[in-house]
Amino acid sequence: MKLLIINGPNLNLLGKRNPEVYGTVSFEEHLTKIHRSNCTLECVQSNLEGEIIDQLQNSGADGIILNAGGYTHTSVAIRDAVEAIKTPVVEVHISNIAARESFRHKSLISPVAIGCIFGFGLKGYELAIDYFLNHHQV
Repeated sequence: MKLLIINGPNLNLLGKRNPEVYGTVSFEEHLTKIHRSNCTLECVQSNLEGEIIDQLQNSGADGIILNAGGYTHTSVAIRDAVEAIKTPVVEVHISNIAARESFRHKSLISPVAIGCIFGFGLKGYELAIDYFLNHHQV
């Protein structure tokens, strides 16, 4: 199975930005720990909305794990891209967005994702991978 992880704005700063919220481990460091033998993982990160949309539309993956960062709450365009593609998308957030500032409580992506994982730190990516490997039929 081929899975694509798309990380949005500022997620390139994991391990450095707000460690009390996002932890002290970079995404690259964490990625080395989540290898699955029956899965190929491709990871991309972009601070640009259009690049995220292009990745969604052209992925060729069996499933997508999307952490759209701040675009989660603002981007109708990313929401529309998730809704338009046939590839299933699991929305992941490191922090519990419902427990943060009120402007982070609403996700535009959640209604069009097949599932959402919030608040379990970087473990959320592993949970999404395990979902695809164990529960989702391609």
